[in-house]
Amino acid sequence: MCGIVGLFLKDPKLEGELGAMLASMLCVMTDRGPDSAGFAVYGAGGKDSVKLSLRAARGYDFEGLAAGLSGPANGMPALVLHGTHAVVEIPQVREAAVRAFLAERHPEVAVVGTGSRMEIFKEVGLPSSVAETFGLAQMRGTHGIGHTRMATESAVTTAGAHPFSTGADQCLVHNGSLSNHNALRRQLKREGITIETENDSEVAAGYLTWRMREGASLGQALEAGLKDLDGFFTFVVGTESGFGVLRDPIACKPAVMAETDQYVAFGSEYRALVDLPGISKAKVFEPEPATVYFWERAQ
Repeated sequence: MCGIVGLFLKDPKLEGELGAMLASMLCVMTDRGPDSAGFAVYGAGGKDSVKLSLRAARGYDFEGLAAGLSGPANGMPALVLHGTHAVVEIPQVREAAVRAFLAERHPEVAVVGTGSRMEIFKEVGLPSSVAETFGLAQMRGTHGIGHTRMATESAVTTAGAHPFSTGADQCLVHNGSLSNHNALRRQLKREGITIETENDSEVAAGYLTWRMREGASLGQALEAGLKDLDGFFTFVVGTESGFGVLRDPIACKPAVMAETDQYVAFGSEYRALVDLPGISKAKVFEPEPATVYFWERAQ
């Protein structure tokens, strides 16, 4: 049993409140997942730059790391510290060089996610502690997703926490269990998709990345997943331009959505949505089984 939340803002006037709204939703889901928590926020980004969300041990010298990255990044990268995480922004054309440098010189630093707008943070502990540690309530953006985990099939570790990201500006949170993840993991590795953990949810993220790399839209990738992913699941997937929702054909995991002129919100239970502005006038509905839902911001 895990908790999932997602929030997509239609009204730009709410962008400064995104983090506070998402934090409230995430913390309500504590009893569905007290082991660990995480979230992804899609905020501002440069056209020709990319953000790397990095994770290391508590007390790690990220400022020293940033200084060391000035060579492969062709200049001192912008750095924002968030406890055990940091976000560095580098020229997009230098991403491969920076990744190679990190892998060779700093294997103790994990790249949690990368993208022009996406920032990912996750940690072991209660959702309230995780949200406070990373300052979620102060973050702004257009949309975000979050997860509270109750581990059932793998260890309680930060690496095993959601969201999982296997592609640029793409991440996934999952409530459920996939029965064919080991076979899919082997297939995806042959296709060049990197899977870092034994978590079945990372395999689902990698599957969508692979499908989209082959030319599918997110909607098409999710539709294909209905055939290729065995088990039960509710997915919320974030991309640079929006977020999508999919439940398996049986839909045994709870899910509820609310839509107003200002936002679209998702929660594993309705109580995650009750503090959102205007919720009393929202269109509230349960997403249908085996049906892809997706919302995008104007380009």
